[in-house]
This record gives sequence, C-alpha cells and structure tokens, in this order.
Amino acid sequence: MITANLAARATAIVLLALATFANVGAARAATIVIVNQNAAGVGFNDPTPAAPVGGNPGTTLGEQRLNAFQRAADIWGATLTSDVPIRIGASFVPLACDATGAVLGSAGANEIWSDFPNAPRANTWYPAALASKLLGLDVSAPTVPHIIARFNSRLGLFPDCVPGLTFYLGFDNNAGDGIDLVTTLLHEIAHGLGFQTFTDDETGARILDIPSIWDHYLIDNRTERLWVQMTDAERVASAIAWRGLSWNGANVTAAVPAALGPASVLSISGPNAGGAAGAYAVGDATFGTPVSGSAVSGQLMPVVDQSNGTGLACTALNATNARAVRGNIALVDRGSCDFVVKARNVQAAGAIGMVLADVVPGEVAGLPGTDPAITITSVRITQADGQTLKTALQQRSRTRSGVVARLASDASRLAGADAQRRMLMYTPSVNAPGSSVSHYTTEARPNQLMEPAINDDLPHVVTPPRDLTYPLLRDIGW
Repeated sequence: MITANLAARATAIVLLALATFANVGAARAATIVIVNQNAAGVGFNDPTPAAPVGGNPGTTLGEQRLNAFQRAADIWGATLTSDVPIRIGASFVPLACDATGAVLGSAGANEIWSDFPNAPRANTWYPAALASKLLGLDVSAPTVPHIIARFNSRLGLFPDCVPGLTFYLGFDNNAGDGIDLVTTLLHEIAHGLGFQTFTDDETGARILDIPSIWDHYLIDNRTERLWVQMTDAERVASAIAWRGLSWNGANVTAAVPAALGPASVLSISGPNAGGAAGAYAVGDATFGTPVSGSAVSGQLMPVVDQSNGTGLACTALNATNARAVRGNIALVDRGSCDFVVKARNVQAAGAIGMVLADVVPGEVAGLPGTDPAITITSVRITQADGQTLKTALQQRSRTRSGVVARLASDASRLAGADAQRRMLMYTPSVNAPGSSVSHYTTEARPNQLMEPAINDDLPHVVTPPRDLTYPLLRDIGW
C-alpha cells in the first residue's frame, strides 16, 4: 500500500502492513467531524459579536463560521455512506486579497492512497476519506485529517480585502450580495472527498506515475480515449480542449438528462448577416427571463457609447442608442460595470434582449448577478463571436441592421453535455491551475455546484435531479 501527503506535497512513500486492516461491515450514513485548527481568538474562535442570521444561531463571528461548516458537513454526511468518520481540518486564516479581489478559500484531500485492501482498482490513487470508506477502517492516523480546508478570515472585513464582500453565514440560501458560505463549503468538501484529479493538468504528469481514480473516468470525446490511456502530452492537450473532455461515469451519465436543461443558442440570420449567419454558443444569465423554447427574436443593434466604438451600457442610454435598441436586441460589450447594470440600462431603453460580447479571448461563460427588476433575456458570447457580429453590423440604419438575432433553447442538445449526453468538464483553452479538469463545465444549465465559480442560484443540494456532484462521487467509489 502506498500513500502520499498532499498537504505537504511530499514525494516520500510510506509502506504499511496490510494485515492491520480489515473490513468491519456494512456502511452507513457518514459522520463528518470538523477539526478546529484555529488558535484562540481568531477564525472559528473569533469573539466578535454577531446577531443570529438565516437560521444560524451563533452569537459570535467564530461560532457562526463553525456552525456553517457543520451545516455543510451534515448535508454531506446525510448523503454519503461510510463506517469511518471523516475528519476535516478546518480554519479561517488570512489569505491573499486586495481591494478588488481575493482568494476565498480552498480544500482538498490531505493524503492519497493506493493498493490498500478492497481497493476497487490497483495502482490507483484514492483520497484518504474514500480509501477509508472502501477499506472499512481508517487509513490515516487518528490525529491526521482526511481533508484540509482553509478560508479567508479577512474577506470584506478590511479595506484591503474587497471591503463589503463578505461570507453570508446563514443556512437559508439567502445570501443576496454576499457569498453563501454553506454553498462554498459543499463545493470545497466535495473536492476533499475526491472531486479532483491528482494528476498535474498543466504537465500531464502523475504522482509516482500512478493515475488518480478520477483519471479512469475522464474521456477525450474527440478520440474516445481515457486519461489513463494517454501520454502526458495527450493529457495536457485534452485539458485545454474546449468541450473536448467529458466524464464517462455511469452514475453521472444516467442522471444528466434529468439534471440538465436544453442548451441555449443564438441564431443569426437576415439579409445583411452574410458570413455571420449561423448558430452561436452562449452563456446564460442568472437574471431576467431565461432562454426557453419560446424564442426572443429581433434586429440585433449595437450600443455605441465609447470613443473606440464599443458600447458598455453602464449608464442610461442616450437618445441615439435608445432609439437603436428599442424593440430590438442590444449588443453590448463586457467591462466597467456589473452585467445586471448593463441589462437594466438596455431594458430601460426598450430593448427586448441583450447579447453581451466578451472583451478577452476565451470560451463562453455565464452572466452571474441578481436583479428581480430585469425581465429581458440576456446571454454572453465570446470575444471572437462578438467581433464577427460587429463586422456584420457595420452597415445599418438607425433602427434596423438587417441582422436578425434569435435566442431560443435547442431541445436536441443538453446544456453542459457532449453529443453522447455525457457531462462536459471545465477545460478552458488557457489552463487555469486549480480549476481546469477538476470541475464541471460552466455551460451547465442549471448551474452546477461543482463549476469553477460559485453561482448565485445554487441551492444547498448535492444530489439529482438538481445537482450532479454526488453521482460523480458514486462513480469513483462513494
């Protein structure tokens, strides 16, 4: 049996006597223990008074943080089965941040194990919590956590750490403009349970040349080859192939049709569309009226409110732009203000929809935000697709472009699934360390817990038909 300590990234191999382990019987609902690793007066022990919020009865900041951790642990504990208590070494500590951005936190397996008794696959890394469940006895020492979790204790509480943006510590899924800590914890605990590869997605290299259990289910949907069958270079290539990497596990695939909705599509036609005619991939908004089978269709008209010809729509539209978008679908550019501000402004000017073009290269992504006053349908397209549409719009009148945009769902394709209806993984064309490969695609609709960002519309749910996190953990052995 082989183990590696991931927290220290040690390369040493520890050999243990196999005879000391035995299967102790049928599994039951799991117990998850939060091990408070904070010193007195900080983190979970912060004595700052706090009023109970959203069902969290704590009366200090530290107590509320710990309660939120336990709430997430209880949700996972009621979902999983294991005879071995799962220990999470947790703390709130200062993490990197500035006035505009911050590291919220992270979590992952503390140790990984291979070739233990009852291991379903030989020569394969399993996270410690899963290895213990499969063995029926704790593979780790009693004082060693199976999962390590660290979260930013300074977030929103200091002027140099995104002032005003704080963790919402309630249990009622009512975070508003805050970051729902229970949702974030459900996500991060899943990573520690095994929702991650231990293979380096930047280099393709495997620890001690042993694949992760994860790698047995990653499949390149262009070649139908699994990660365990690939060379390092082939794994690197598939990790940056947009829509090229899928999850090939039976439990996830069986749950996909009920969990995912039809894909949203922007169709471009009309007498002036020219080479821009065709179907475009889009990212959905979490605000306004969702794209559906009832199409929203109209002339596509650009907002132009900047000297360089772009349109930000961050302030009320002037008379010329308002006349252009009234009764039409507005094309605006990303940047300078929130997505909801742009949508609110074009809606106020009379637009029936909004297409937002990205301003940096990359794949399609969603439009997060919340504003119940927004009723129009909004989507996001890539920078390249935005430029294609702008080229087609160069010849237009003040109110008509001859380029017709149609926003509708495509019942033949599921949002976030490949052509075989397998779940797509997150594989941006520029590798994102810590995010690429070990998350679901951002194209899933509805949003999934294990996308690389925490979306505003996520409930505290980890099971189908709403969420596909637990089916993946079942595929790897849970």
